[in-house]
Amino acid sequence: MDLMSLLQGHLTEDVINQLSQQTGAAPEQTATAAQGIFSTLIGGLAKNASTEGGASGILSALDTDHDGSILNDVMGLVSGAMQQSRGTTNGAGILGHILGGQQQNAAQMISQTSGVSQNGVMDMMIKLAPMVMGVLGQQNQQQGGLNTSALSGLLGNAVQTQNSNPLMQLATRFLDQDGDGSAIDDIMGMVGSKLLGGMFGGK
Repeated sequence: MDLMSLLQGHLTEDVINQLSQQTGAAPEQTATAAQGIFSTLIGGLAKNASTEGGASGILSALDTDHDGSILNDVMGLVSGAMQQSRGTTNGAGILGHILGGQQQNAAQMISQTSGVSQNGVMDMMIKLAPMVMGVLGQQNQQQGGLNTSALSGLLGNAVQTQNSNPLMQLATRFLDQDGDGSAIDDIMGMVGSKLLGGMFGGK
């Protein structure tokens, strides 16, 4: 099972409903936003892990802060009830490492494709980022410690297996932009309204 499937498995109805209450969006919109967030973060991690230094940095974070135990209480994480830990649950810090200065642009992209407000998406990103690292950390534990090559392969495979998913296509194209500030318009033009309409039930 690939990383995206593992992440989707933790998006229970209760988790989606909890996030929906916080964002004020419909559950269907919230679920779409969550998928977009996962796609963007996995794509960002894959891009970072494509270099030896980037992969080593991710492995260091996994060994230090992310063993997968956070997945035992996903509801506690998204509701805010989970005790905060500087590394494990520091969603804002995780986002900074994965997306750098692209966080607001990513939130705007996901907002436009899901219907969840940009502020709502940012809040969701902060809550869901630790889940992404948790799933990756769980794989690191189960496989007895990944090396840089195995990590890069695991993340690259997650992107490749989701290549037919329009949300992953959006995310990877977004992450390949040159940061000139026009990424959103470029991406929306590349994907096209017909594809987006089909993806979200023709709404």
